[in-house]
Amino acid sequence: MAELSEQEGVRMAVIGCGHGVLNSIYASVTKAAELKDWPGVDLVIIGGDFQAMRNATDLNVMSCPVKYREIGDFHEYYSGARTAPYLTIYVGGNHEASNYHFELYYGGWVAPNIYYMGAANVLRLGPLRIAGMSGIWKGHDYRKPHYERLPFTDGDVKSFYHVREIDVRKLLQVRTQVDICLSHDWPQGVEWGGNHSLLFRKKNHFEEEAKAGVLGSTAAKYVMERLRPPHWFSAHMHVKYAAIVNHQDSQAEKEAEPAEVIAGEISSEAIPSKNEDEINLDLDDDVAPEAAPEEAPPKNEDEIDLDMDDEEPPAVQPTAEEQVQALVAEAIINSNAPKGKKRGRPRKSSVSAVPSDLRAQLPASFTKAPSEPPPKPLPFPEAITNKTTRFLALDKLLKDRDFLQVLSVPPISGLKDPIARPLKLEYDPEWLAITRVFAQTEHVPFGDPNATVPREKGEAVYRPLIEAEEKWVQENLVDAAEATLVVPENFTILAPVYDASKGFKVPEHPREYASPQTATFCEMLGIKNDFVMTDKEALARQKAGPRFEASFRGGRGGRPRANTRGGRGSRGGGRGGAAADSGGGRGRGRGRGRGRGRGGD
Repeated sequence: MAELSEQEGVRMAVIGCGHGVLNSIYASVTKAAELKDWPGVDLVIIGGDFQAMRNATDLNVMSCPVKYREIGDFHEYYSGARTAPYLTIYVGGNHEASNYHFELYYGGWVAPNIYYMGAANVLRLGPLRIAGMSGIWKGHDYRKPHYERLPFTDGDVKSFYHVREIDVRKLLQVRTQVDICLSHDWPQGVEWGGNHSLLFRKKNHFEEEAKAGVLGSTAAKYVMERLRPPHWFSAHMHVKYAAIVNHQDSQAEKEAEPAEVIAGEISSEAIPSKNEDEINLDLDDDVAPEAAPEEAPPKNEDEIDLDMDDEEPPAVQPTAEEQVQALVAEAIINSNAPKGKKRGRPRKSSVSAVPSDLRAQLPASFTKAPSEPPPKPLPFPEAITNKTTRFLALDKLLKDRDFLQVLSVPPISGLKDPIARPLKLEYDPEWLAITRVFAQTEHVPFGDPNATVPREKGEAVYRPLIEAEEKWVQENLVDAAEATLVVPENFTILAPVYDASKGFKVPEHPREYASPQTATFCEMLGIKNDFVMTDKEALARQKAGPRFEASFRGGRGGRPRANTRGGRGSRGGGRGGAAADSGGGRGRGRGRGRGRGRGGD
């Protein structure tokens, strides 16, 4: 099998976590390109934790302990003091300038030549189609709306970067082949497609979570199973890891993404425990090859472990009345849950043991809703033909760490014409059609803790709507006079640039800015712009401060969460106010999940 670097294609450099060190990243890319006798690269991909801090106030809404916050060097590219030497795209991670990303929900330029892909996106670059999804997996926020809006509460700072089902739902409507997919978190189960024994020696707590099926992102797994890209790049875990996922023919007969997320669900893919045909992707001489130690390497005491859940709030003991109400509520919820998917810890009591007069006192929300038939699935898309995904995760930029990979990626469909450089980012027609459909039929207000996400209707409903919008896109954005799908280079400075004389530790929190890029995108598609806000409104919100947050997490209280890669499980404490998480109960427990790693929740 030919090495990837020997095939003619788009020349790219893939980076793991960015962590705000763009100057070092670009210097490393230049060196790697020289070692391959390339004049440069067409694209730099950064797998999240980019940290696009424009100024010191942006730092105050980055999820990170205050003592570890650094301004980084992105502000030099934002202000124009430097210009990115290579076209750069990235997805969001869990240590970001979340307020800046909010302004660019659909994607946009954060600085000249540096493009954030938004919450979810599909873009074109020359012959390639590149999909991306931002954030990390946290099941308790997956089906919630994007309720966070400046000024952020402490809970908003963390929940903002949790992947939402409504964004994944859009990616699951794609019916044509993509070449590359990006995510910050690893797809769940992908670890079994590579040298997992070596991985488990390097990261000894991974084995327990992998065997329990809670390592990685369930949402990313759904997207991988649907899109089947030849290449998938991730970061987050701070380790280099290559794997191969083989997509079985039986996948075509699978139904759409499940209506409920099952804790600990394992991919149905037949992923080998060790693939002897695994490609060694160490293609660049400037990156040290992976060693195979017999035992885990010693811990670097200078390395920052950004575990966000170091402090637990004190437990609050519920009253007797509250205990009775909680027991009744949980009994009814469990009695309504489908078999095999009980939503609470089993108890000896059952709903039949609860007096009817007590049940009658419960709010209507505890009453079992009329069942609806599941969405009708459609056959797996014939245009998605790829059978093998090559997964590559990379580390962060530190000495002797595998943070960089340079490779040449040809399109899966093959090259019909020579690549005309320099390449420009372009919108993807199918994705634009999907975006129009969801903006019109699945609209969810942003920043509203009480908003609800529409129930998934299924491909049988969405498909004809998307096909109609594809015709609209073709007529208005492709065939129309002077039409172009090239992403306009319309970056503008909105927030103040960094003032080094004041330092990066300031008390103020940022205000919201209405991005002209988002306005232009919404106008192009003829959809509502939910991100419009006047300066007067933004300043008034900033002055008023964050909304009341009754609890940090809320929820049903104290159950350890599944798939807690990077956190410590549910906190429970507090009364689960709607302002905190738009729906949560009277959580009182102190559950501590299994997550122990990169970057908290």
